[in-house]
Amino acid sequence: MKLEGIKVVDLSWFLPGPYLTTALADHGATVIKVEPPGEGDPGRHILPPDQRTSVFFRNMARGKRSVVLDLKSEQGRADLFRLACEADVLVESFRPGVAARFGVGYEAVKARNPGIVYCSISAFGQDGAYPGRAAHDLALEAMTGVLSLTLGDDGRPAIPGIPAADVVSGLHGLAGVLMALLRRVSTGKGDYIDVSMHEALMASCANVVGAPFTDGTQPDVKTQRTTGGSAFYRIYDTSDGRQLVLAGQEMKFVQNLLGALGRPDFAPLCEWPGAHQKPVMEFLEATFRSKSLRHWMEYLSKLDVCYGPVNTLPEAIEDANLKKRGMIVTDDMGRRHFAPVVRFKEEPSRVTYREPLLGEHGGKGWS
Repeated sequence: MKLEGIKVVDLSWFLPGPYLTTALADHGATVIKVEPPGEGDPGRHILPPDQRTSVFFRNMARGKRSVVLDLKSEQGRADLFRLACEADVLVESFRPGVAARFGVGYEAVKARNPGIVYCSISAFGQDGAYPGRAAHDLALEAMTGVLSLTLGDDGRPAIPGIPAADVVSGLHGLAGVLMALLRRVSTGKGDYIDVSMHEALMASCANVVGAPFTDGTQPDVKTQRTTGGSAFYRIYDTSDGRQLVLAGQEMKFVQNLLGALGRPDFAPLCEWPGAHQKPVMEFLEATFRSKSLRHWMEYLSKLDVCYGPVNTLPEAIEDANLKKRGMIVTDDMGRRHFAPVVRFKEEPSRVTYREPLLGEHGGKGWS
C-alpha cells in the first residue's frame, strides 16, 4: 500500500485529527493512537455503542494501535517523546501550547527527529487572535458565516447535518501531511503544519463571498444560485410527503426538463438566479407535488437532468451505487463500515476494520 512503512503518532480526538489519521492507516501507515489512562479516548463512549466500543470510534480508529500513556507523569511524557522521535508523522489537536508543555512540541521533536512531519489542528490556529479559546464545529460554522446561509423555514439559522469544519480541516491536514512527506523525499527535512479549523471552513465559502468581497454586503440567501435563488438548485415536495432536489443549473439540464414538462418557454428565466425565477419555481412545486417520489425518480431517470431523492441515512447506505462500488463493507463481526474513498487501481488499500482495545498495544511501540 502507498503508505506502508510510514509511522504516525496520533494525539488527536473527536473528528478532525482522527479523520486525517484514519486515511493514513487505511493506506498502510502504522498509526499509534495515544490514549489517556482510565476511559481512554472520549470517542469510545459516544453513542450509539457497538460490540466493542462505539460506532463512531471504530470508524475513526480502525487499523490503529492503542497505547495508554499518562501525560501528566514524567514517564508518560518520556515514552511519548520516544515515540515522536521515531515517527514520520505526528498529529495533535490540543489547544496551542499544550503539546509543548507535554514535552512534544514541534521544536523539541524536530531537534531529535528533523524529518518529522508535524501537524497541529486547532480551532483558531497556533498564533490566532483567540489563544486558548476552545471551539467545536458549530461555533466555527457560526463564526465563518456558514450558519447565516443555512436558514430554516422560520428564517433563523439551522444546525447543518454534518460537522463541515471538522471534516474540511481534517482533509486540509491530510493534504499538508502528504505534501510534506513528498517534499521530504528530496530534502530529508520534515515540516510543521498549522491547520486552523476556522480558516479551513472559511476557505470553503469561496462560492458565496462575491458580495462580501466586492461591496461588503451579506448575500441574500433567497436569490443566491446555490442557496435557494435558482429553480434548478432547490428542494421540492412530492405527493407522498417526501422530497427531491434539482441540482444542475446548466441550461442543457433546464431545457431538458422544462421541455419534457411542456414548458420550454420558462427556460430563459433560468439563465440567472433571482426573484424573476418565481414562476418557474411555482410551476415545478405544483408539478412535483402532484405525484410520488418513486414516480419522479423513474421519470427523471429517463432525462439528462441533475436530480436526487432526499434520502434518510438508512436509505442512503442502501443506495445501489454505493453497493455496486463496495462503499459499505461488512467485517467478520458483522459490523458495517465505510470503505476508503480514495481507490488506487495498481495498489489498492487493504483496510483493517478492527479498532484497538484500550491500551492493546501498550509497551510495544513500533515493533
